[in-house]
Amino acid sequence: MELSEASLQKQIIQKTSGVCGGHARVGNTRIPIWTLVSLRQQGATEQELLHNYPNLTLDDLTAVWGYYFNHKSEIDSIIASIDE
Repeated sequence: MELSEASLQKQIIQKTSGVCGGHARVGNTRIPIWTLVSLRQQGATEQELLHNYPNLTLDDLTAVWGYYFNHKSEIDSIIASIDE
């Protein structure tokens, strides 16, 4: 049975106070969503991200891009504050 994109996001994306500053992250990792989005905006391909973060899967990245699509202002705000 294939999971819907929303269901996949709920399973993969987590927010926990005290972990990664409470920012959304990939599952049981310490990889914040904003990091992956920022790298993608800088030109990293999915293949490069999967190579550099071997714990990630294509399903993880699909959930990340979906989360970003639905929470763009949240993630863009974090990236902007880091870039200052």
